[in-house]
Amino acid sequence: MNIGEISKRADLPVKTVRYYADVGLVKPSGRTEAGYRTYDGKTLRKLIFVRRARAMGFSVEECRKLLGLFEDQSRASSEVRNIAKQHLLEVDAKLAELKKLQKELSLLVSSCNGDDRPDCPILDALERG
Repeated sequence: MNIGEISKRADLPVKTVRYYADVGLVKPSGRTEAGYRTYDGKTLRKLIFVRRARAMGFSVEECRKLLGLFEDQSRASSEVRNIAKQHLLEVDAKLAELKKLQKELSLLVSSCNGDDRPDCPILDALERG
């Protein structure tokens, strides 16, 4: 299949398919006589795998490791679990940061009258750092 077809089937933009090929996550299965890249079903499965992993927030490098483990039938599931566990710790840390931010913003919004006067505790807090 050509890049347009595989991008539709994988639900990815053509530019993203090219990027994943350029960074070595997937490889075209061949080229047409005109030099266009062609892709097969195996590549489609990998693209879907990467799309789903990226949607979960895994980095490109983490996707590379996960793909390598996916293709390695002698892998230990503990290796996959360790990557996912580390990512979960990072997600938990981001959630904690977002909760802190939410609390701070909520306090700022509630402290602002939101009227026609120029004084604004939100701007004051931003200025103070």
